Amino acid sequence: MKYKCLVLDHDDTIVSSTAEIHYPAFVEYLKLTRPGAWQSWTLEEYLNKNFHPGILALLRDELGMDERELDEELEFWSNFVASHTPTAFPGISEIISEFRAQGGIVAVDSHSLMKYIKRDFEYNGLPTPDVIYSWDLPEEQRKPSPYTVLELIKKYNLSPSEVLVVDDLKPGYDMARGAGADFAAAGWAYNVPEIEAFMRKHCDYYLKSVEELHKVLFEN
Repeated sequence: MKYKCLVLDHDDTIVSSTAEIHYPAFVEYLKLTRPGAWQSWTLEEYLNKNFHPGILALLRDELGMDERELDEELEFWSNFVASHTPTAFPGISEIISEFRAQGGIVAVDSHSLMKYIKRDFEYNGLPTPDVIYSWDLPEEQRKPSPYTVLELIKKYNLSPSEVLVVDDLKPGYDMARGAGADFAAAGWAYNVPEIEAFMRKHCDYYLKSVEELHKVLFEN
């Protein structure tokens, strides 16, 4: 295989979580804390802001949340996620299994908490990845930092060209580029023109279906 290590984002790459969980939780929290503002946040706008500058910048800089509110928002979101489990995209399980069967290393790098990533994998019957990097990491080690990809390169004695990062948002792209790895944009969870335009212009691959990821990994 061209790639020896596959780094998968979790939300909207492995599971359909933004439309099913994260956006509804975001809206419900705004209803409680900023009741005059939540109506202006459509799913498309929320996805755009997650794409760039990222969720933490959105909450802290655009919505003006201080550290107390950030902690409260995280708790609210955690409680919402605890009672809602997203569904995996068809074909993802088979890709993970086939990649590992051929000797590949599968990592997950996500802004979700570790316990929910593991729960989603178990609920959807997905093969367990070799390593998971989650929101539980210190802020400076989370995406868009290249930390996790550089750690994988060191841990498994890889070259950057042997790593493929698959993510639907810009922090994943920035992480891959910061480590010198290839990047594939997961475009199968939603259709947002601004995101697609950026990804098509800058990424190594823009994939509209899980089947297209299979071709990149096993048919090139």
